[in-house]
Amino acid sequence: MDLLVVGAGEIGRWVADTVSADAAPVDASVAFADRDPTVAADAAAGRDARTVDADGDSVHDAVCLAVPMSAVPAAVEAYAPRAEEAIVDVSGEMTDALAAMRKHASDLERGSYHPLFAPPRVPGNVAAVVDEGGPAVESLSAAIEAGGNDVFETTAAEHDEAMETVQAGAHAAVLAWRLAAEPVREEFHTPVSAALDDVADTVTEGSPGVYAEIQRAFDGAEDVADAAADIAAADDEAFAALYERARGDREGRDRLE
Repeated sequence: MDLLVVGAGEIGRWVADTVSADAAPVDASVAFADRDPTVAADAAAGRDARTVDADGDSVHDAVCLAVPMSAVPAAVEAYAPRAEEAIVDVSGEMTDALAAMRKHASDLERGSYHPLFAPPRVPGNVAAVVDEGGPAVESLSAAIEAGGNDVFETTAAEHDEAMETVQAGAHAAVLAWRLAAEPVREEFHTPVSAALDDVADTVTEGSPGVYAEIQRAFDGAEDVADAAADIAAADDEAFAALYERARGDREGRDRLE
């Protein structure tokens, strides 16, 4: 398979490494395209990969869009003509991405994947919606699974609703705690605060632009802010009710698992 990876950042490089790994059940040739040619060249260096012009007219078996969520619809329109068999994305938002694929790539295999981890923490869970299946998309899914990842099926609506909780809401809660927290000696940390501190370190080691995209794409932060305000304003009775509600939410989550 000749795969064009559009966007040569961390996720684009993860895609290239995954499909070209020795364990991958596909014979893949990878090309990178990026608006910054030096980034594409850096991604190709040290890999068995090449670069192509982002505004060129090269044609490939499949195109994988590893660009910011807000850029996916335009990227689908621009790069669908350069795909012969399939177009997929790994952006993290599925509803608008798949709608754009149906509009501009109706004759191609189509899929949307979301690696639910940063590339330094591979392998992990990968949400997938196969909108139009076929050999190329099947090969990509198999390559991701061969890398030790758990590819699970979902729908665009279910995925995007989940991201309100697991991304937008979670990131807002963690960042708000870090911004509100005062420095304390290590000895003062409780198991809860120490765990939060570790999670905050994880969240803040990434790119602010990526996290800003998540907040723009998904609701969730406002609900966290409202819940924090309710806790801050609660008297003993109201707090107990909120606490029991949180306990019930935890038990409901455990049943889902």
